[in-house]
Amino acid sequence: MQRIRLRYTKRGRLRFTSHRDFQRAFERALRRAEVPMAYSAGFTPHPKVSYANAAPTGTGSEAEYLEIALTEARDPETLRVLLDESLPAGLDITDAVEARTSGLADRLTASVWELRLEGVPVEDAEKAVEAFLAAETVEVQRKTKNGVRTFDARSAVTELTAGRAQGDPQGDRPLDSACAILRLVVRHVTPAVRPDDVLSGLRAVADLAPPVPAAVTRLAQGLFDEESGTVTDPLAPDREAVTAASPTAAATAPATAPGAGTA
Repeated sequence: MQRIRLRYTKRGRLRFTSHRDFQRAFERALRRAEVPMAYSAGFTPHPKVSYANAAPTGTGSEAEYLEIALTEARDPETLRVLLDESLPAGLDITDAVEARTSGLADRLTASVWELRLEGVPVEDAEKAVEAFLAAETVEVQRKTKNGVRTFDARSAVTELTAGRAQGDPQGDRPLDSACAILRLVVRHVTPAVRPDDVLSGLRAVADLAPPVPAAVTRLAQGLFDEESGTVTDPLAPDREAVTAASPTAAATAPATAPGAGTA
């Protein structure tokens, strides 16, 4: 059985598709592309597709991940192109690699988000960000199926900055003369701290309340590097493993080994 890991996007108006909607669209794309999927056992077999940390409905994303299991080997790039052509524009398959390591979900420990605050002057956003970062804790509330839950939104945030908007990358929202852009790096903790929780925290510490709902886009997710403070590519270990196991690498390894050819 071959396993392929894919990176996909939710762009433009398709950010409003639910995770279940995407699942249905993706399974149709698998059938159109005639992918030799492995299926689960039992009375109701279904394609072996593993989704990892999907973004909430209504948020855009440039970095969603899933893994599929195949009964026959396929070239990852060829498979990526076929699936991308079988999905609607906005749900785009942007990367594919053969899984050579374990624990993809374990490498998704942080996300980079962009929050577009239309109608908010950048100066107001900068003051709110300063107040948020200066606080030791920022308690927010969220409604859950078990009632209202209170938790700290500050501890999960490793970076929060405010800047001026340069245009609308999604192309479907007007650009207000006052529009601030927040860049947020947040760890995946329990309970999960989402971008809307950070917005609630900014409202609590600095009374920052955008006049319209924020347009939220996940720019990246992966393993958080403690030294650099960056979020790394979760597919990089698989690409490195594929390269190390390639015939070319194996053929050149003895010639480049230390001491090769010495008496």
